Amino acid sequence: MSQYRRPRAARYGSALVALLTALVMLTVTNGAGADDAEGSRHRSADWSSWQFDATGTRFNGQEHRITPANVSGLGLKWAFGHAKVPGVYLGSQPAVADGTLYVGGAEGTFHAMDAKTGAARWTFDVAPVAGAHSTSNPDPVRSSPAVEGNTVYFGDNRGYLYALDRRNGALRWSLKLDTHPLAQITSSPLVHDGKVYVGVSSKESGATFDLTYPCCTFRGSVVAVNAWTGQLEWRHWTNPEPQLVGTWPNGANRYEPSGVAVWSSPVLDRASNTVYVGTGQNYTGAAGDTDSVLALNARTGAVRWRTQETFPDTFTVACGTPGADAYCPSKADGTDHDWDFGASANVFSIGNRRVVGIGQKNGVYHVYDALTGAKVWDRAVVANPNTKGGSSGIQWGTSYDGNRLYVATWFANPGTLYALDPATGAILWQTESPADGCQWGGAAAYPQLCQRAFTPAVTATRGLVYEGGADGKMRVFSAATGAVLWQYDVVRDFTTVNGVPAHGTALSGGGGAVVADGMLYIQAAYYPQYPSNSGGVLLAFSLP
Repeated sequence: MSQYRRPRAARYGSALVALLTALVMLTVTNGAGADDAEGSRHRSADWSSWQFDATGTRFNGQEHRITPANVSGLGLKWAFGHAKVPGVYLGSQPAVADGTLYVGGAEGTFHAMDAKTGAARWTFDVAPVAGAHSTSNPDPVRSSPAVEGNTVYFGDNRGYLYALDRRNGALRWSLKLDTHPLAQITSSPLVHDGKVYVGVSSKESGATFDLTYPCCTFRGSVVAVNAWTGQLEWRHWTNPEPQLVGTWPNGANRYEPSGVAVWSSPVLDRASNTVYVGTGQNYTGAAGDTDSVLALNARTGAVRWRTQETFPDTFTVACGTPGADAYCPSKADGTDHDWDFGASANVFSIGNRRVVGIGQKNGVYHVYDALTGAKVWDRAVVANPNTKGGSSGIQWGTSYDGNRLYVATWFANPGTLYALDPATGAILWQTESPADGCQWGGAAAYPQLCQRAFTPAVTATRGLVYEGGADGKMRVFSAATGAVLWQYDVVRDFTTVNGVPAHGTALSGGGGAVVADGMLYIQAAYYPQYPSNSGGVLLAFSLP
């Protein structure tokens, strides 16, 4: 805008317009409230994004209805059934804002419903944008939504980012974030200052189940998109562009380097205007921001610092396929780790020092100086952080309530929930997935499937920690001691508000529990999938 001197009256009029505009922008960009971890001003009725707040605390400090004294009284209020789609493991975590719940579906659908009753408000089908979906060519919405102002944002399994009018489901804009045919969005959006930040991941690692696939040509990225127009504002590629380097033993083309997908959801520190996000492993070759934590300028995408925890790390599903060692060259030298950062970070303070903490799939929680990337401390929460495959480590995300960090491990024999001292990493308490979890409830009939593993991202409210398992049990723990205060078996049939037959299975990874306005919401649609002809289920619990 050009600068010139205006008459005083015009300046006053412009100042009034500017003030009103600022107020509107504050409403749009802040949504339910400010998002700093310490002293969050979110209303207890809202949980409007995967992270809960920009700093990724996954802690609703304003929730006062569900307490350690009454949590044992939680009971099922309603259930919403998802379609049965073979091979789809649904992990879309709900967002709740102003009495409406928003969540992704298994068959290319996105739903809005009454948060108290589950009654339908509207449904959006992504097919007109992304193409037809079917059981043989599904397009699940695994990404968890973010609500800001009157818009809800989410991604799908074909790499599109959507912005809908949250009042009626009308499409405002859509943008394909990557032209690669196997690109997908599992990262959940973060909206800040007129931009939508999200990572771009891929199904290409899984495509190597077919050894004739010309592996691999995808490269990951982090993008910022204009929240109002849907135009790409910047992109940070996590890997150089793959090049043809030869052929695989069967003659299929071979490309390097590839991969470094961004599965995780970004977080942000407002004070420094920095976005933090973790990255995945290479599929082929060895290059780029493999197994790294990135600190990016939120305005431009420029790298402020990066720290790489594992290099090289080159892995696809071919590495776990018997007889396919020739299609996993990294296996020969032991660099087929699969130790990516699938978890989102937590931004918090140790005294006057701002830090970023994040869990890795090898089972180590790392803490860095938020301004420089210097290591502050790390803590291994598994017996052997060198175990290949990453399934024993920290999978999706952790929680911070201002006093403790809550960290859960997945298939760690057994999975364990920890409370850590945020200043030092010292273990304050630890609770294993209960030994009897596979001996009662619906999972007891399938001992070959059931495992003692904590699957979802961790959630917290005052005095309580929420975490579900592969044994089909949703549990609430004491934040002070780690004692189990409430548990519910989801491996059963449910009568649903939408009339779709539903059968609960393992508590869904990718997201976790949402606690808002005295209600607890969970998805039970993940693996292991206990046998049923029905799809998974979204469950809502409340106090009497």
